[in-house]
Amino acid sequence: MSQQQRGILVLNAENEVVFAAGLASDETLQAELKRCLASRGNQEQTSMFSLISQGQPYNAAMFPSSSANCFVIFRQDQADPLFEFVSTVDFAADILRYFITNPYEAITVVDDQARVRYMSPVHQRFFGVALESIAGRPVKEVIENTRLDVVLRTGVPEIGHVQKVQGTTRIVNRSPIFDTQGKAVGAIGQIMFKSPAALQMLNSEISRLRMEIGFYERKMPRTQDFPGLDAIIGNSDAIIRLKEQIVKVAALDVPVLLVGESGVGKDLVANAIHAASPRAGKPLVLINAAALPTSLVEAELFGYEGGSFTGAERKGRSGKFEQADQGTLFLDEIGDMPLEIQVKLLRTLQDGTFQRVGGSQEKRSDFRLISASNRDFKEMLATGEFRLDLFYRISSVTLRLPSLRERLDDVPLLAETFLRNFIARHNMPEKQLSPDVVPYLQSLSWPGNVRQLQHAVERAAIFSEAGDIAIKDFDIPLEATDPSFEMSFSQAALQPAAMPGARQQDVRAAKSRVENELIMDAMQKYKGNKKKVAEHLGISRSYLYKKLASIDTGLTDI
Repeated sequence: MSQQQRGILVLNAENEVVFAAGLASDETLQAELKRCLASRGNQEQTSMFSLISQGQPYNAAMFPSSSANCFVIFRQDQADPLFEFVSTVDFAADILRYFITNPYEAITVVDDQARVRYMSPVHQRFFGVALESIAGRPVKEVIENTRLDVVLRTGVPEIGHVQKVQGTTRIVNRSPIFDTQGKAVGAIGQIMFKSPAALQMLNSEISRLRMEIGFYERKMPRTQDFPGLDAIIGNSDAIIRLKEQIVKVAALDVPVLLVGESGVGKDLVANAIHAASPRAGKPLVLINAAALPTSLVEAELFGYEGGSFTGAERKGRSGKFEQADQGTLFLDEIGDMPLEIQVKLLRTLQDGTFQRVGGSQEKRSDFRLISASNRDFKEMLATGEFRLDLFYRISSVTLRLPSLRERLDDVPLLAETFLRNFIARHNMPEKQLSPDVVPYLQSLSWPGNVRQLQHAVERAAIFSEAGDIAIKDFDIPLEATDPSFEMSFSQAALQPAAMPGARQQDVRAAKSRVENELIMDAMQKYKGNKKKVAEHLGISRSYLYKKLASIDTGLTDI
């Protein structure tokens, strides 16, 4: 802040100027400050207030003494909400003091290294510690089952979570704190404290409700649940764009085709579309075409009359089309459906009519179709494996789901969510990911996508011996760390082998030469920026580093 934006003014007991410097030398500003003092009356404590001189807003901090009053005056180009609050509310200090000493809402503050910086007096008494003895210590060493370090690392708040400390169940809020530049500078944990009797009643009530929930889960059949957009975890650009597309298409009663690799969450997207559609209160019926024998696909879709075939139920059975009436039919892996069934499916999609296997009565069903496949429709259409007219019928709207390697920014949130849900589902002791785990997970290619990441995190949680899950606890297949380097290269690069036994070796050598050339070209183009090179080539940085170890690029790393 320049001298033109701040100043110091000292007034004696008669409000005469004893010393002035900086912008406080302005006599008009001095007169306005004296007028404000007269309207406020005598102040015995340090206070802050605002004033306006010649149309410009100023803030003043007053430091009174028995013989003189010192004022620090400054002007800011942009208003700070905190300073506005402190300077306009005379009892602002009392309000802040209330928040940090309130016996019913104890708080703990940690810095950007998850070290304790402050703890409310009532909280100190609960733990039997003094602030001097815990200040600067890692919060995990002070508070049992805390997750303030996790909230700080992920930047995701946790509101209304249950925490058990010293045998007492408490409801807590944990929030990351960011500075004006968006950098995480710390985190705050807040706990609702009541009388010991009230806490005991709350603890007993929660225990009773848990027992009741456990009883009903064991005795009652599970009802179908349709997760919405919240079940699609991620805040990357690709996921935000996908959620926007889901919201738009959900309201329209048109067929939707979901395409993407295995494990990207096509079932979650189908559920989200149904949950946000006008048919949300009706059934969502799922059928996986790839999991059914060819002989049963027709019976599963259209149903059958009694005695239609050996093993059929005597009274017959309704098919998926009938069950999805007024609702949504999710036909997963539609690309694996036999051609003869594709013909009959096309007719039903055109007018909603069908016949049961072994029946002659025409039936009608009003349903919305959501299809999904990880197959290449362009190739299947070219080879005749999939009917073109059926493709046009099911793909009025096509949504492409991004692979995990296209949204590696979501890995921290996904991993934390999978770990938290797994621990809660199996009532396991609290665990967390070590700081170096997330960068490691982000360096992998994840050919199995989100499903593979979930299984990897859950397995690590099972076999880790300590509270912190380390890299060594992950048992990830080699193909996830060393992805196939699929690049197109000319046939001329493949030199003919002199002997049949040497052909495989020559092909590998030619492929390696082409890979090296592409990497060197990319390194030149991006001036050695390995992150951009990896993104451009569609490979993980770990694989790039391995290749660069055997290539002399002659470039300096950036």
